[in-house]
Amino acid sequence: MKHVLTGLVMSAAITGAATAQDEDPYLWLEEVEGERALEWVAERNKSSLGILEADERFQALQASALRDYNAQDKIAYGRLLGGSVHNFWQDEKNVRGLWRRASLRSYKSGEPRWVDLMDLDAVAEAEGENWVLKGRKCLPPDFGRCLVELSRGGGDAIVTREFDAVMKRWAAGGFVTEESKQEVVWIDPDTVLIGTEFGEGSMTESGYPNQVKVWRRGYPLSSEKIMHEGSITDVGSFPFASHRPDGTYVGVIQSPDFFTQIIHIYDVENEEMEQLNLPLAIDFKGIFGNDVILQLRRNWRIGDKNLTSGSLVSVNIADAIGGSTGANLKVIYAPGEKGSIDAVDIGKDRMFISVLEDVTGTLLTAKPSNQGWDVTRMDMPANGSLSIVSADEWWDAAFFNYESFLQPDTLYAVERGIEPQEVQSLPARFDADGLVTEQKFATSRDGTKVPYFVIRKADTEMNGSTPTMLYGYGGFEISLVPTYLQGFGKLWIENGGAYVIANIRGGGEYGPAWHQAALKANRQLAYDDFIAVAENLVSTGLTSPRHLGIRGGSNGGLLVGVMATQRPDLFNAVICAVPLLDMMRYHTLLAGASWVGEYGDPDIPEERAFIRAYSPYQNVNPETEYPEMFIYTSTKDDRVHPGHARKMTARLMEYGKPVIYYENTEGGHSAAANLKQRAYTDALQAVYALKKLSD
Repeated sequence: MKHVLTGLVMSAAITGAATAQDEDPYLWLEEVEGERALEWVAERNKSSLGILEADERFQALQASALRDYNAQDKIAYGRLLGGSVHNFWQDEKNVRGLWRRASLRSYKSGEPRWVDLMDLDAVAEAEGENWVLKGRKCLPPDFGRCLVELSRGGGDAIVTREFDAVMKRWAAGGFVTEESKQEVVWIDPDTVLIGTEFGEGSMTESGYPNQVKVWRRGYPLSSEKIMHEGSITDVGSFPFASHRPDGTYVGVIQSPDFFTQIIHIYDVENEEMEQLNLPLAIDFKGIFGNDVILQLRRNWRIGDKNLTSGSLVSVNIADAIGGSTGANLKVIYAPGEKGSIDAVDIGKDRMFISVLEDVTGTLLTAKPSNQGWDVTRMDMPANGSLSIVSADEWWDAAFFNYESFLQPDTLYAVERGIEPQEVQSLPARFDADGLVTEQKFATSRDGTKVPYFVIRKADTEMNGSTPTMLYGYGGFEISLVPTYLQGFGKLWIENGGAYVIANIRGGGEYGPAWHQAALKANRQLAYDDFIAVAENLVSTGLTSPRHLGIRGGSNGGLLVGVMATQRPDLFNAVICAVPLLDMMRYHTLLAGASWVGEYGDPDIPEERAFIRAYSPYQNVNPETEYPEMFIYTSTKDDRVHPGHARKMTARLMEYGKPVIYYENTEGGHSAAANLKQRAYTDALQAVYALKKLSD
C-alpha cells in the first residue's frame, strides 16, 4: 500500500472529507443510555461477539485467564494500617470481593489469620445493587471508623458510607452521601471534609468537586458552610487528610489543570483555609512531620536555590503560609538525566522512593537529618520493576513488589530497619523457558532515542513472520515499566506471539520533561515515536505489517486510533479500548475538560488546528484502506465517554471499513467490573489478535 503521510500533511490531504465529517451525524450515539443508542450497541455486540466467541480457541483462552485471576495462590496484596494488613480479595466465590484484615506478624508468616470485615457480594445482594468497591479511608489511630466508597457498576461516581470496622457493620448515625464524583476525608471522629455536588456551581466543567465543606456529624450537609471554592474551569478541588503520630493536617488540593496544583491547609481553630506559597507546577506527595512533600514539574528558582524539574523537595508548612517558603526548603532527591521518580510513599519515620533508570527500577529510602535528608539505596533485586505497595504511617513497616516481564511478582516487607525479607512469591503462570526480554531503542523522526521492550522466543527467526503486538500509552506522565505478563499479554505469548512495550514521549519514563515534550502542539512527537518503534520492529526483521498489531486503552486508545488513521499501511490489527477518538468534542464529554492541559483546547482556533490534524474520528478517509479495528468500551465509563468508541465505529461502518465493536454494560473506565469480565475481554482481544496476525 502506498505510504500514508503523517501529521499536518496527512490532514491537509483529506480536508474535503473531514470537513463534511465535522457536521457529525452521530451525535445521538453520545446519549449514553438513549434507547436508540443502546439498540445500536446491542446490534453491534451481537454481531461482534458472534464472530469472536465462535472461534474454537475462545473458551480455552477465557478459562486460562480466569484461572489465573481466581487462583488461591496469588499474592494477597494489602495496605498497611497501624501494624495490620487490610486486603481486598476477589476470586470465583467472592466475585465483588471480600475486605479482610490480619496482623502484620500473621501476614508475614505465610498463613494469615484473616478477620473478615465486609462481604461485598452479600451487601450487594441484600441491597439489590451492583456495588463495586472503589476505596476506603479508615481513621487512625485505631482505624475503626472507615469511609467506604461504592460505585454502581464501576464508574467514577460513588456513594460514600461510614462503616464500623470493629463491629463489622454500617455505622449507626454514620456519614452517608448521595452519588457523585466526590472526595470525603476525616478531620476527626465526628467531622469530615467533603467535596461533592451541593448544587449549582459546586462542580467544575470537568465534573469534579469545585466546592468543599466541613460536615459535622448529625448536621444536614445542605446547611454546612462552604470552606473552599475554586473555579468552575479548574479540573477540581479535592480534600486530603494526613493523620500521623507527629500531627494532623487536612486541606484541599486545588487543580487548575491536570498538571498544576494549589495547596490549601485547613486551620481548624479559625475555620479557614490557608494557601501555601508554592509554584503551580507541582505534584503533592503528602506530609511528613511539618513538611509538605512535593515533586517539581518545572524548574524552580527560589532565593539562591535553583531546583530542577523532577526533583523531590520538602517545604515547611508554616514557612509556606507565612511567606518564607525557601527558609527551610530541602531537596530530598534529584534524578539524573536518564532517571525519574516513579512513586513516593510516606512511612512513619522515613519515606520510600521508587526510581527509574532507563525504565529499570530502584528503591530508595529518605530519612530526615540535621543536614536535610539522608537517602539510601535499598538492597532489592535489579533489572526489573520495583514498586511500593504500601507504607505504614503508624508503624515502621512497608511492602514492596519486584517483577519483570518473565519473572513473577515477589512481595517483600521491611520493618523497623531490618533488611527487606520475602513474604510471598507468585507461582509462574506460564513457561518462560526459551523466552527472552530485550530493551532496544528506536530513532524517532526528530532524532530522539525511544526505548522499547521486546518479549519473544529466543529462537525467533528474523524473517518478518512473527505475530507481534505493540502496546503503548504515551500520556499524562505515566510510565510503562516491566511487569509480569498476565491477561492478554500472557495469552499472546503462550500462543507464539511477540509482545512489545514502547516507552514513547508523553509518558513519565524520563521525568516531567519526557512528558512535556509531547504536550498540546507537540502531540505528534508521541505518535512519531510509536511509528519509529513499529518501523524498527519491521526493519530488524522481527515482524512485518502483515503480522504487526497495536493495542492501547484510554489515552492509549487515542494513540492506536491515530496510528490507524496515519499509518494504516503499517499494521494489520488494532485493539482500541475505552478510547478518546473525537478530539474536537472530547472537552465537552464527561471528564474531558480536565485534560485540556494535556491535549489543548479545541475552542481556541490555533489549538483546534493542531488537535484536528490528528483527531482519529475527523481523519477517517473514505478512500483509504484501514486495518480492521477492534474497539471496545463500557456503558458505565463516566470518565472517557463511550460516545468516542461508538461514533468511530459508526463512521468506519459508514465508509465500509472493517471494524469489530463490543460494549460492556458495566465496568467503568476499566471496562470490567470483576475478574470474570476481565478474563472475558482478555479472551476477546486474544482471539481477535490471533485471527488477524497468526492465522
